[in-house]
Amino acid sequence: MLRALHMLACVVALLGGLSGGTAQAHEMSMAEMNVRETTPGEFFWQWAPAEKRAVADDLTPVWPENCTTEGNLLHCGEDGLEGTLSVKGVGKAYSAALIKVTWRNGESRVFTITGSQPTAHIHHGGDDRRGMGEVASAYTMLGVEHILAGVDHLLFVISLLFLVGFNRRLLWTITAFTAAHSLTLALSALGWLVLRPPPVEASIALSIVLVAGEALHREQTLARRWPAMVAFLFGLVHGLGFAGALKEIGLPENHMLVALLTFNVGVEIGQLMTVLAAWALWRVASRWPLFVAARTPALYGIGALASFWAWSRVVAIFG
Repeated sequence: MLRALHMLACVVALLGGLSGGTAQAHEMSMAEMNVRETTPGEFFWQWAPAEKRAVADDLTPVWPENCTTEGNLLHCGEDGLEGTLSVKGVGKAYSAALIKVTWRNGESRVFTITGSQPTAHIHHGGDDRRGMGEVASAYTMLGVEHILAGVDHLLFVISLLFLVGFNRRLLWTITAFTAAHSLTLALSALGWLVLRPPPVEASIALSIVLVAGEALHREQTLARRWPAMVAFLFGLVHGLGFAGALKEIGLPENHMLVALLTFNVGVEIGQLMTVLAAWALWRVASRWPLFVAARTPALYGIGALASFWAWSRVVAIFG
């Protein structure tokens, strides 16, 4: 019994770790900073408000050498804001820092700092001169971080695992989900399909409720007979959610398609990591009766949490 309880504790710990340790359902642990040029060579910067504690307690920007700071004022002189920018602390409390710089001529650019891409090169006026390899590396890691920190996407994938099980049909189900969300991610990121975020987020939560509920049924429902079709239909909605996150990050004008492709590759890597971790846990723990008995409470817990998200997001639509 003690070993079974220990195994159940491991299940809880794994789910908590996969969720990225965040209470937010569909957001990466990203910090956002706005930098605006007020007069030539002079900038005002500030971190966007955070829910728990001030971002400045965890992150410290390191500006180009020609710039000096005075509180929230940044003095860069005649050379302007040009050079290497980094942020100390990224990769710990925050997985990424998004620095949006707006110049007096109206040009703006979003620079992304991550643990794997610790610096950004800012050029006067906002020219983005990153190479293809630099863009690919940064956006792949952002895709991985997004799926692992997006609790709602993880719970949908886990609900599919409960519905299908580890058998041959799982391959077709995951492939259908991948194809669908890749399609709508591309269409939305390129501006060919635009929907408001609140209905998309509400639909994502409802998709989890439906799949978790179907996984509780014993009889052969439509979702049990055709899980790949269900995964494809809901994958279309989840792709719009991925696109919303990518819109916040921004796509570089140079190598836009590379950024889009590698972000999607990163999402797939994170999704595969989730499936493999769940498979390894199932292989080890499926022999314990208490672990098997935890299936029903787990599905009810997933459904209850997703129902709460659904109601709160539906309210946000009309709020």
